[in-house]
Amino acid sequence: MADVQASLLVVFVVSFIAVLLGVHITELDTDCCVLPIAAVTVCILSVYSFREYRQDKNRHVCVLVLGDIGRSPRMQYHAISLAKHGYSVSFVGFFGTKPHEDVIANGKITIIPISEVKGLTVGPKILRYVTKVVVQSLQLLYTLMKIKHFSHILMQNPPGLPSIAVTWLVSSLRGVKFIIDWHNYGYTIMALTHGQRHPIVRVAKWYEKFFGRFSNYNLCVTKAMKEDLLKNWSITATTLYDKPPLLFKETPLEPQHELFMKMAKVYPQFQPSGEPTDEEVELTAFTQHSGNTGTVSLVAKRPALLLSSTSWTEDEDFSILLKALEYYEEFVNTGEGLPELICVITGKGPQKEYYKKLIDSKSFQHVKICTPWLEAEDYPLLLGSADLGVCLHKSSSGLDLPMKVVDMFGCCLPVCAIHFECLHELVKHEENGLIFQDSNELATQLKLLLCDFPSSEGKLGLFRRNLRASGQQRWDENWDQTVLPILTADSR
Repeated sequence: MADVQASLLVVFVVSFIAVLLGVHITELDTDCCVLPIAAVTVCILSVYSFREYRQDKNRHVCVLVLGDIGRSPRMQYHAISLAKHGYSVSFVGFFGTKPHEDVIANGKITIIPISEVKGLTVGPKILRYVTKVVVQSLQLLYTLMKIKHFSHILMQNPPGLPSIAVTWLVSSLRGVKFIIDWHNYGYTIMALTHGQRHPIVRVAKWYEKFFGRFSNYNLCVTKAMKEDLLKNWSITATTLYDKPPLLFKETPLEPQHELFMKMAKVYPQFQPSGEPTDEEVELTAFTQHSGNTGTVSLVAKRPALLLSSTSWTEDEDFSILLKALEYYEEFVNTGEGLPELICVITGKGPQKEYYKKLIDSKSFQHVKICTPWLEAEDYPLLLGSADLGVCLHKSSSGLDLPMKVVDMFGCCLPVCAIHFECLHELVKHEENGLIFQDSNELATQLKLLLCDFPSSEGKLGLFRRNLRASGQQRWDENWDQTVLPILTADSR
């Protein structure tokens, strides 16, 4: 079998290169795509007899993300849900950030790490990009061919280049079902950097549209994306909304205090503003623990805890939040009855250092900002301890929803979110949060929501009560209703 697989790998490599060449030769003219289509067709027909048919593969699923597994929460939730229903899971992706403990400790989930290919470090940009794609294709092809006896490949898109084409080739060869989970469109993210008319963006759009049609099933994150996929790409998809798992909930006072004490050792923003008057009292900026009674309570004149999370990419402009915080500082200085503010912005990403320099250049007196990276287990605890969330995610396609808001709502945390096309599918203005257009409007909303802090009688408290009463559906129930039937139907 090893010799057969090695031969098939050679055939697939040749076919894949033919596809790449065909795209460049035809210059995106879909009427002239005979060469790549013919090459792939000949390949599939020539190896069809080698497709695997094993009884045990029906209980094994490959989950694929061509990115950091630890920073791919939705795909981690897929893996955990599959394992709960008795499936063995091969989880393929970059092993950078530590995944959630429920993934690492699960005996049915095997993480198969792949390397993030850098490509050539010298030469023209286009050559460096092409070599990166080719090398990543070969690595991914080898990895997927090596995994034994699985029935489905569930792949995240984006990133989809080159994973969509490679995954389709492997699924065709091995006779397994191919599922794409559309989180967004990859070409729209590339367009943020290069512009809509850049040749690479145009190739990426054609590629995504062409190869996306070869999947057996498709999931997507919004109704708007479902309609767009069908209308513009002739792809039928099922909407699987992001829903918070049960670990996202309001954090009780004792775990809050433990978390704040832990963070105060690293981030001075969490340290108390003064020394405790009682030696038996353990203080943070927000909580106090009495050594005499063993009880934890909130500090009476505590600051408000504002939280945002980000991957520090081009689709989130944090200068909007920084400008709004400047206005907030002015409100406090002019005598508005507003609390001190501690703003925590969590996450990793390419623009983090740029924004950290902007933050360091500010001279706030009533606002403190810190930018930690949290362990997967600490992130829901901090969300459940915060007073207000802010979301600056502005979808590159206008068709996806910010998962951070889903998590915040799971913790009954009201949100101020920047407007984009389909945000109304998640954030209900004046019900569970507020929607803003710019820094002026965000500053006004911060003032409105925090003017009577820490009282729970104002609008902020109303939004939190609405979230508690909403009876939100959780991830497990949503997944069982939407994804499980796809898998069980194929196993009959």
